[in-house]
Amino acid sequence: MTVTPPPLRNDCFALPQGVSWTPVEEALALLRDRLAPVTGVETLPLAEALGRVLAQEAVARRSNPPQPNSAVDGYGFAGARDAGPHVLPLVAGRAAAGVPYADVVPEGHAIRILTGAALPEGADTVILEEDVRIDGRQVAFHGPLKRGANARAAGEDVMAGEVILPAGRVLTPADLALASATGLAKLAVRKPLRVAVISTGDELVEPGAVAGLGQIYDANRPMLLALMQQFGFQVLDMGRIADHRESLRQALDEAAARADVILTSGGASAGDEDHVSALLRAAGAMQEWRIALKPGRPLALGMWSGTPVFGLPGNPVAALVCTLIFARPAMGLMAGAGWSEPLGFEVPAAFSKNKKPGRREYLRARLRAGQAEVFKSEGSGRISGLSWAEGLVELPDQAAEIRPGDVVYPLCQLWHGVNEPE
Repeated sequence: MTVTPPPLRNDCFALPQGVSWTPVEEALALLRDRLAPVTGVETLPLAEALGRVLAQEAVARRSNPPQPNSAVDGYGFAGARDAGPHVLPLVAGRAAAGVPYADVVPEGHAIRILTGAALPEGADTVILEEDVRIDGRQVAFHGPLKRGANARAAGEDVMAGEVILPAGRVLTPADLALASATGLAKLAVRKPLRVAVISTGDELVEPGAVAGLGQIYDANRPMLLALMQQFGFQVLDMGRIADHRESLRQALDEAAARADVILTSGGASAGDEDHVSALLRAAGAMQEWRIALKPGRPLALGMWSGTPVFGLPGNPVAALVCTLIFARPAMGLMAGAGWSEPLGFEVPAAFSKNKKPGRREYLRARLRAGQAEVFKSEGSGRISGLSWAEGLVELPDQAAEIRPGDVVYPLCQLWHGVNEPE
């Protein structure tokens, strides 16, 4: 089965009239409300479904366990037993996993039963083999013992017809075990979101090449390609494009033909060499979101031949922050996994900070000894801080005065993991 969703509208990124500076929460709300899944659906065997986004609810075809069974090695019989000694005659034969006992256990009798074996008719309770004595014909033990002890009820884990996995879940190895245990051999999943990554700028050279005067190595593309892979997307490396409008146009054409989303870095503002925004504007599907955050601010959003384009800042620190805060949840939504908030929790600060009002700020951070440490410099050119950090500390839009021990909200492990708490 292959299903293709309708394309996004050309004006999906349009800001409300009169809006110039966009608060972070409003920008996120606009993306969440206007974007939709863009990936098709296919049905795959379980062995090929790991890491895919479930396209529709998975429903158990069979209960787990399918019938009552023993949780231990021991002896099965019917009913509870009061305190005191008990002696029950043993029936011939035994019940083992995959080899059920075919007859009925008579009332007042017991049967040898092994872990995982289906409880035969006439038995609903099991006593551990360590708690009995046997002589080959009888089993003796002391009560009390509750009815149903050491036995698993049919369907106590999952009942047939029950939803076991929600649509939009990124499938884990444990999910595949659950699907298999409940009788599912195939699952309807989303095709991987295809993300094309483009770096722009005359000043960029490839890592390992000879860098001339005024040139720098392209740090954004390796970072963004790796992030997209880590998020579970199919990555298309479109290379490094010089500040030449026609070359960039050709790269965007090729990316739009091959990908579901285009991610560019550099050229997203309004300068003479900002060709990404210029081309999107000329195509009539460009919105420059001046977002009230630090680092970041300019985020060029638009459509190129029906394909969404996220034009990230050229600065690597700002590019990463904008990717994590905006592009990641937006692309998760387009991939069919739904909108996910970064995993965060409150911890004491191990730093001091006086913040001015007007913009939300994100500080490179990591957790040590239960406290949030921040990088020694807030300079957006300090790429080493990205490697040093494990995530970000989010500071509110309003003014803030933070001292060691004050509670802050770190958005930690932003570049790890797939399934966020529901």
